Amino acid sequence: MTFSCNVSAALGYARTVSQSPGLARAATVLVVAGLISCQLEGCFPVIAGGIVAGTYAATDRRSLGAQADDKVIGTKAGNQIESALGDSAHVNVTAFNRKVLLTGEVSSAEAKVQAERIVNGIDTVNGVVNELAVSGSSSFTSRSSDAFITSQVKARLVNEKDIYANAFKVVTERGTVYLMGRVTQREGDYAADVARQVGGVLAVVKVFDYISEDELKQMNTQAAPS
Repeated sequence: MTFSCNVSAALGYARTVSQSPGLARAATVLVVAGLISCQLEGCFPVIAGGIVAGTYAATDRRSLGAQADDKVIGTKAGNQIESALGDSAHVNVTAFNRKVLLTGEVSSAEAKVQAERIVNGIDTVNGVVNELAVSGSSSFTSRSSDAFITSQVKARLVNEKDIYANAFKVVTERGTVYLMGRVTQREGDYAADVARQVGGVLAVVKVFDYISEDELKQMNTQAAPS
């Protein structure tokens, strides 16, 4: 079962089944699990009057077109790289605002160049940051550690009051944390400092699309409820 960050829907379900003793406990567990998932993804739950309501501190700063393009880019690039390089490569493709971050491992310098060439051949791609390492594939232990670091960085960003966690995408590879997003210089520097404080982080690389403070104010004004 997939539990999305729609806390309101979960609560509606919980209220519906709360009249049935056999289902009330299960509904409560689902809501709590959803809230934990939301925190890791950057969703800010607000508690008021004993009722938990999910809300976002800021909307996605990408245009709807960019969000759609990023999904297509990720799928196309991943499939084409896998077809070209096969099982000898472990390549992660992360697209944000039509910029692509490549992380993982490939068997040769030629394969690294080939992966970047494939991504650049996709029409909507505006740039590639190639962080592929020429080495054997990382171990399961290493990847598990990276996943844990990513969750810790996300959780810490959620807890910060001076930045919007939803504005950041976090990727970790071999202990190096890559931060993506449309953010101001101030926000980017702040988030990088937060990430550096997480145990196990060896380095932090900023892969941001920078906006001005005036642009941020305009975005927040447009996102504010009328």
